Order: sequence, then structure tokens, then C-alpha cells
Amino acid sequence: MSAEPFCEKSNAAAVFPQQVVTGNSGSLANVVVYVKDFPADYIVEAPGAAATLSQRGCMYDPHIVALRSGQVLEIKNEDQANHNVLAMAEKNPKWNRSETPGAAPIQETFATPELAIPVRCNVHPWMKSYVFVFSHPYYAVTGKDGQFELKNLPPGTYTIEAWQEKYGKQDTAITVGPKESKPLDFKFSADATTGN
Repeated sequence: MSAEPFCEKSNAAAVFPQQVVTGNSGSLANVVVYVKDFPADYIVEAPGAAATLSQRGCMYDPHIVALRSGQVLEIKNEDQANHNVLAMAEKNPKWNRSETPGAAPIQETFATPELAIPVRCNVHPWMKSYVFVFSHPYYAVTGKDGQFELKNLPPGTYTIEAWQEKYGKQDTAITVGPKESKPLDFKFSADATTGN
């Protein structure tokens, strides 16, 4: 970060990549858990308020953003440095937007569901985030405690998938009845690196 004085000044301590972030007892943050096979014809409520991605201390926060197709993604520059946001989508249009200090937030939407869209800064190559776009609301991103909850899932049998940037994907089947809650665990191994 020494190439950008503001970035260096904002990070007195060492800054580590966010590829693998762990909590106590080996819990894993930034795992995206979602219903993989939710019926396309099932009617769900409209997307909610904007999802937010901040540029803070010359890093993206959060590292993973999950939102609905058609929901606004608002990208804020909280730094006193220029950033250039590049979204490298494949199913949605790619876009590349500059954002100066104090500028109004960038607002974009994604019309088509798409997983793990890389978002980078062309000015600061260490800045990286991912955007996940879903057609339904049954997804979650784990915090450092490794916890997640898929609320109000309609009764049925589903494939639940968990995605982690370095360790890949895992699937499991689950059947839920009316007003039923079930625990679900995913275990990733450091030996199962896939790289992205």
C-alpha cells in the first residue's frame, strides 16, 4: 500500500487478504450459504433496501455482498483517495466506474442471478470483493462466528450450497416442514483449496 500515501497512513498495522477469515474454534467467515435449486416460479417478496459495499481504508467492506436481482448495490468511497470499481460479471453487463473522495455513492443493479462476481479496484490491485446475486431471499453470508440462517424457507426439499473463496463449494440436501427449523453444518478443509 506504500504506493498510495493515504492507504499506507490508514493502515498502521499489517493488512491481510480476506480470502480466509476465521473466528474462534475454527469458524469461518465469508461463506455464502444459499438454496441452490429454489423453484423459479415461486413468488417471493420484492428486493429490499440497497445493499452496501464500502471502500474504507483502501479495502472493500464487506468482502462478500449478497443481494437480489434488481436490488440496488450502493458503493461508497469513505477514503481520501480515488478508487475505480470494476465489476467483472459474466451473465450481467460488466461495468467500470471511477469514484473520487466525497463523490455520491455509485448505484448499480444486476438483473440476472449470478454467483461470485469479482469486484476490483483498478487503482489499488489488492482491493477485491465478490457480489452474489440471487433470484430469491434464501441466502446468508457467515460472520466470524461461522453462523448463518435461512429464514422462512417454504416447506420442501432443497439443495443447500455453501461457497468459500479458497475452499470451493459443498452441497447437502435438506427437507423442511411447515414452521420447522433444522441445524445444518458445513466443514471445509484447508487441504481442499480451489483458488479463485
